Amino acid sequence: MSNERQKAELADILEGFGEQMRLITKLQHERAALTASATVRKRVTVTVNADGTVIETKFSSDIEDLDYAEIARAVTEAAQQAAAEVARRSRDVMAPVSQNRKRLPTLADLVPGMPDLSRELAVPDAPVVSTAPPKSPERLDGFRDSDANADAARPRGGAIDSGW
Repeated sequence: MSNERQKAELADILEGFGEQMRLITKLQHERAALTASATVRKRVTVTVNADGTVIETKFSSDIEDLDYAEIARAVTEAAQQAAAEVARRSRDVMAPVSQNRKRLPTLADLVPGMPDLSRELAVPDAPVVSTAPPKSPERLDGFRDSDANADAARPRGGAIDSGW
C-alpha cells in the first residue's frame, strides 16, 4: 500500500515538473518577444530587445538643435532607460516560474534522510552593473588592478573611436 502511495506521489511530482517545464518554455518565448523604447529630449528614441540590445535608434527631424555630445548623451540615456524597462518586463514575465519553484518539493522532501541542500545551491544575487562610461571614476574605483591588466592585454586599434 505504501509503495503505491509513493508511486502516486512521484507521478504527481513528475507531472508538476512537466507543467513547470512547459510554463518555462512558454514564458521564455513571451520574454524573447519583448521590446522597450525610450525617448530622451524629445529627439532621440532607442528601442532594445529582450536582452537589452539596441535594435533601433531614431532621431527626430530637429536633431540638429543638439550638438554631438548632447546627441551621444541622449542616445546613451535612452538606451539605458529602454534596457531597464525591458529588464523589468522580463522579470514580470518570468515571475510565475519563481512562484511555482517555491511550491515544488525539495530533494530532502522526496528522499528520507537526504540533507536539504537548497541553501548551499542557491545562486547569490548578482551585483548591480554600472552604467557609468568607461574610465569614469565610478568604474575605476575598486577595479583599477583588473582594468590595468585588461588594458595591457587589450589589442590596440579596436572600436574606441570610429572617426566618423
